[in-house]
Amino acid sequence: MDFSFLSPVQDRLVDQLELQHSQTIGKKLRIHSAAIEPNLEGVKMAIVGVLETRNSVDYIGEELQLHEIRKAFYKLFPGNWMHNVADLGDIQKGETVEDTYFALSKVISSLIKENIIPIIIGGSQDLTYANYRAYDKISSMINIVNIDKSFDLGDSGKPINNGSFLGKIILEQPYNLFNYTALGFQTFFNSQEEIDLMEKLYFESYRLGEIVHSISAVEPVLRDADLVTLDLNSVKSSEVSLKQKYSPNGFNGREICAISRYAGISNKVTSFGVYEYNPSQDDEATAMLVAQIVWYFIEGVNCRVKDDDFTDQSSYVKFTVLVEDEELVFFKSNKTGRWWIEVPFLEYSHNKSKQHPLLACMYEDYVSATNGVIPERWYKAYKKT
Repeated sequence: MDFSFLSPVQDRLVDQLELQHSQTIGKKLRIHSAAIEPNLEGVKMAIVGVLETRNSVDYIGEELQLHEIRKAFYKLFPGNWMHNVADLGDIQKGETVEDTYFALSKVISSLIKENIIPIIIGGSQDLTYANYRAYDKISSMINIVNIDKSFDLGDSGKPINNGSFLGKIILEQPYNLFNYTALGFQTFFNSQEEIDLMEKLYFESYRLGEIVHSISAVEPVLRDADLVTLDLNSVKSSEVSLKQKYSPNGFNGREICAISRYAGISNKVTSFGVYEYNPSQDDEATAMLVAQIVWYFIEGVNCRVKDDDFTDQSSYVKFTVLVEDEELVFFKSNKTGRWWIEVPFLEYSHNKSKQHPLLACMYEDYVSATNGVIPERWYKAYKKT
């Protein structure tokens, strides 16, 4: 691993670990310090801070630091975790934002190639674009899930910012995006034009109210994700510190942590980012919330179960349902009880998505199919082929 793009964790944070309980996370992390570049052999996840906010529409020259988040995270106790975690320090602002993007993409790409899941803490959410570009030489097509109040489509004709990075992802070659899903969007933060475009592109979107009503509905969506990006402005203002407050409506702390855990449980998620952190003097609430979001993601990764190998017929039950003129084929894992639905692909399709023949779903989708209703996720995936 090349540490040339990474600045070590601040000495005073490392020194404070001497005063902590021996079982805290800070005592068990492999930390990139001024004295030590950690050995990443056997590491499953790596925290990477990115101190870049210049493409935020709210940027006014303030410097970003992540000390309070680290301080809060280091004091937590781990669960019954089997995987090692490292803290690689921070990527500093480059001379230009593009330099920061380049450094982040290089670091993420290197980690994924070593089967290490990067956990990015930023920084403005346009860094998701750099995260996406890290997959260019790794995966032909990927799925992005954005936990956000907005779609972040923006105006693709203008320079990229934290509210328009998706437009750049969609339009810029190489085209690696198969599906994009917005979790927790709020209609009054999105124009009707953006809502219509999401439908036209057969992307998925779930309103805040839908998810709050049934938090488990996000599990199949996250089970299909490769990259998960989380905007802290999706959290309601009563849960966070002064400068982080954005809207009275949003996810509460329990809900956002549950979503983070579902992201970790997904066998496909290979990168996870938490963005739009705004430090302030009364920062304890936000810093602790971010620390707990990261904790729950790590907890989820430690709870992963390999249940999506359907080469062994004894490991699943297959169900076939005829709906209208379509034959829908469902698979249920005998190990976990989770469900998938097969998506038929055109034999000579030029779509690189041939590597995604199964779509995660819920038991309720199977029940709907038996009642003659084609699942919406299946329909949108099929239309994209």
